[in-house]
Amino acid sequence: MTRSNRREAGRRRLAMRLPQMRTLIMQAHDPWQLELFEAYQMAVEARDRLRRRRFNLKLVREYDETCVEIEQHVMGAMPLPTSTTASSPNPRP
Repeated sequence: MTRSNRREAGRRRLAMRLPQMRTLIMQAHDPWQLELFEAYQMAVEARDRLRRRRFNLKLVREYDETCVEIEQHVMGAMPLPTSTTASSPNPRP
């Protein structure tokens, strides 16, 4: 799979996995975000290959953890919607 295909596949997977951020994920164009999409796809592919072969369950769990960590990074890399400023911890009167 080429790099751009891997990025788009990762983007689509993450959009399904994180439906609350789907619109932001599909609109993302920042190089850091695109790198996260690609890394996510690579981790999922590796995990799924290991899972199919029943190679090493400990390693499968490690890849599962890596996928979750990347999901968390993606959530942190997405811009916050402007409507959340009203619910910030220090609202202005």
